[in-house]
Amino acid sequence: MRQKQYRKTLTPSVFYILLALCNKERHGYEIMKQAEYDSDGKIEMGPGTLYGSIKRMLADGLIEEAYEKPAIEPEDERRKYYRLTDLGRKQLSMELDRYKNAIMLAKDRKLMPELELP
Repeated sequence: MRQKQYRKTLTPSVFYILLALCNKERHGYEIMKQAEYDSDGKIEMGPGTLYGSIKRMLADGLIEEAYEKPAIEPEDERRKYYRLTDLGRKQLSMELDRYKNAIMLAKDRKLMPELELP
């Protein structure tokens, strides 16, 4: 399968899905809940947004289906688990770098005086 080059800037939904998958494989509902938790409730994805994003991310090679289900989960054949690919991990790292640079620029321009960064 040919991997596409993903766009340089991620949508908030894609960003939080990648964050949710950075440490472990997860199924859809777990991804949705983790994204909501990680964003302090600012990202609330319904099933349409979640699975539409997952479909595009699979096609773009950012994530892949994990065919072995975690042993700690009860058996549910309908659940699909997903994990990051190397491309997905690289894209997440690039996006985090972009955020870091934007925060440093905002600090340098004194746009956020309450921001205490080294």
